Amino acid sequence: MTDTFRGAEAPAAAPAANKLYFAAWRWHFYAGLYVIPFLLMLAATGLIMLWIAFLSGIGDEKMTIAPGGTPLAVSALQAMAEAAVPGGAATQYVAPLGPDHVATFAVASDAGKTGVTLNPYTGEVLNTFPWRAGWYDFATDIHGTLLIGNTGDWLIEAAASLGLLLCVTGLYMHWPRNGTGWGKALTVQTGARGRALWKSLHATVGLWVSVVLIVFLISGLSWAGVWGTKFVQAWSTFPAEKWDNVPLSDKTHADMNHAPAKEVPWNLEQTPLPESGSLAGTAAIRGPVTIDSVTGFAQSLGFVNRYQVNLPGDGAGVWTISHDSMSNDGPNPAADRTIHIDQYTGNVLADVRYADYSAYAKAMAWGIAFHEGDLGLWNVALNTLFCLSVMFLGLSGIVMWWKRRPSGAARLAAPPMPAELPYAKGAILITLALSLAFPMLGLTLLAVIAVDLLVLTPIPALKRALS
Repeated sequence: MTDTFRGAEAPAAAPAANKLYFAAWRWHFYAGLYVIPFLLMLAATGLIMLWIAFLSGIGDEKMTIAPGGTPLAVSALQAMAEAAVPGGAATQYVAPLGPDHVATFAVASDAGKTGVTLNPYTGEVLNTFPWRAGWYDFATDIHGTLLIGNTGDWLIEAAASLGLLLCVTGLYMHWPRNGTGWGKALTVQTGARGRALWKSLHATVGLWVSVVLIVFLISGLSWAGVWGTKFVQAWSTFPAEKWDNVPLSDKTHADMNHAPAKEVPWNLEQTPLPESGSLAGTAAIRGPVTIDSVTGFAQSLGFVNRYQVNLPGDGAGVWTISHDSMSNDGPNPAADRTIHIDQYTGNVLADVRYADYSAYAKAMAWGIAFHEGDLGLWNVALNTLFCLSVMFLGLSGIVMWWKRRPSGAARLAAPPMPAELPYAKGAILITLALSLAFPMLGLTLLAVIAVDLLVLTPIPALKRALS
């Protein structure tokens, strides 16, 4: 690296392992400068989404009512939901979580989409709300795009990529060595004082949460705009060619999402939707194809409690029945299933189950459910502790820097870099491999080098301030 990353040098005669430690520390420091604000944001918004979903649900689905006999026909509930929104037409039905829970419709009108919550036994409208535009969705938009679209997505992807570098360097720095065992590494040294105590806290918490953090970063990156959309998700997308002789739409499953919400399974987002209007598919529904016959067919297949039905959006649209952890429908990703039905013939055009997912898509189904805290109360508790731990890591890193910085010096006081880095070729090869695997990491490192050569090198005062 160039002199910008040297600063006050570690002793040239230091052992090779010590020199590598200083190099890892310096990269950990510089990566943290960019990553910490994003980790704090991601942990805070993740905590908000976690507890909104746990306590009230994304859209009233956890509201309870007293069971009152036989539920009304879904078509009757649809009519009552549409009547609650002037000029409205239902686009989506969300079945109750259980016999003591509400039913919900998304109803579109000139004013946008409105969620309508009803008592499934009486049809009483219990609540109306902006569809996928509540506090959960606001936090989701910040979490995914910083409210600035693709630019925010790219910035967050760069932070997540550097977050992996932060994890690797942090693990190397705090790995037990020189006779220190795991018992000491994994416990806080309560006898320490000052910066040493903060360092022990930071290192111990970091070791405990590092594996979970890597899982979160990779599952998040798999959804990001560059590495996720262009590479991993594209490779893992369910191939529509498996649906023999089924006409395909120009729309994809991602068109069923309500931005910024992600509601369809990850591996189907880029898969084209089938179209109605042919004789293709497998015979399924006899007689008129209505919301009652579609929901009855769903129940005959074993769709119970919460599942969703998307109504055809136009003359070529299809009925879609889905149950997946992506939409918080249930705690078991292996129960994912998405079915498309021709609106004219009632034939099943496509039926995608968890067993049809690729290996990476299966891992993502579980990873996303874990990421969202959908696997049970233990998952909510673990994710809460994890988010708080990530926030502590960021804040404790700032405290350690503050305690270490030279008093009165107008410098970042970055950790020193050895004049001669051992195993430099190996480190470069590892960096190149990571950069190829995660493009935004490579672009970020190239940007750092460009700033170093074109901006900092010609301005010694600025170089000193950042050292």
